[in-house]
Amino acid sequence: MAGEPVNVNEFEELAKEALPKMNYDYFSGGAEDEYTLKENVEAFKRISIQPRILVDVSKINMSTTILGYKTSSPIMIAPTGLHKLAHPAGEIATARAAAASDTIMALSFASSCTLEEVASSCNAVRFFQLYVYKRRDVSELIVQRAERNGFKAIIVTVDAPRFGRREADIKNKMIIPPMANLKGVISHEVVSDKGSELQAYVSATKDASLSWKDIAWLKSITNLPVLIKGVLTSEDALKAVEVGVSGIVVSNHGARQLDYSPATITVLEEVVSAVQGKIPVLVDGGVRRGTDVFKALARGAQAVMIGRPVVYGLSAKGENGVKTVINMLKDELELTMALAGCCTVKDITRQHVRTEHDRHRCRI
Repeated sequence: MAGEPVNVNEFEELAKEALPKMNYDYFSGGAEDEYTLKENVEAFKRISIQPRILVDVSKINMSTTILGYKTSSPIMIAPTGLHKLAHPAGEIATARAAAASDTIMALSFASSCTLEEVASSCNAVRFFQLYVYKRRDVSELIVQRAERNGFKAIIVTVDAPRFGRREADIKNKMIIPPMANLKGVISHEVVSDKGSELQAYVSATKDASLSWKDIAWLKSITNLPVLIKGVLTSEDALKAVEVGVSGIVVSNHGARQLDYSPATITVLEEVVSAVQGKIPVLVDGGVRRGTDVFKALARGAQAVMIGRPVVYGLSAKGENGVKTVINMLKDELELTMALAGCCTVKDITRQHVRTEHDRHRCRI
């Protein structure tokens, strides 16, 4: 690509040029037909912004509070695994970029760097994303290590009882790099004659029996707040409130699990309405512009989480690439807020966005 990137989307092109095909396909790919992968992005484009004029926007404040922790903007780094497939510095570079940008990072269970290495690399607020293994002692040990090393919340992923069919990984015969957090705890070696080693490993280790009753177990082993990631319906949002979680992430796992599941922005409002402000709601999937962040906030999210754009920034330019991606989105959000007549994130309301459904309802 000629010249420096001027928006987040252009970092994907740089990442594709920089990475081996297997690595790029691992980060960029989705499940099966990749319908939901495309829809996560496209659904944002079907929401228009309704600006208010003649508002004093000489000062814009994007700061917000997430689980009691103040942060510079309602943009967080989503948990994505194996950052050393993107850059030799891995999650340490990502964490340092997050700290420099005053942005909360969620570290993946499947990180290439240990949670201890990431915790000691810089001073910042971090959450930890957890998969529950068949061997509960493994998950419990990881949670204890996260708490001991200053992580501020546990985000348990609940939409992956089995591994989604990621056909690019199967074709590439995806090889599992070492999962740093499991070194000396459990073997990551697995033999597969059906393509992706990663798929075979997940099927052999993750607990498909995980259910609502197990949230009580998870809460019992930590003093940290527990959020669940993978909610797409009002019914599950209500259950989440009932079992006492501290927050919800509306997520379809970056469209890597169940293809033809809904784009997250299309169900966000349903989930927000169901919880009635009792717990915070975050959302990930398809965020590529500051306008996307604005739309998510207008539909009730407390913050958005960005995954692939961070990895693409890391792939292209390391720590500086991640900082650039975060700052691009923050700059775009600030401009969007000013042009829409919103001085703070609390000023962003449902009246600032409109969907086709809204327009149809107005005509009726």
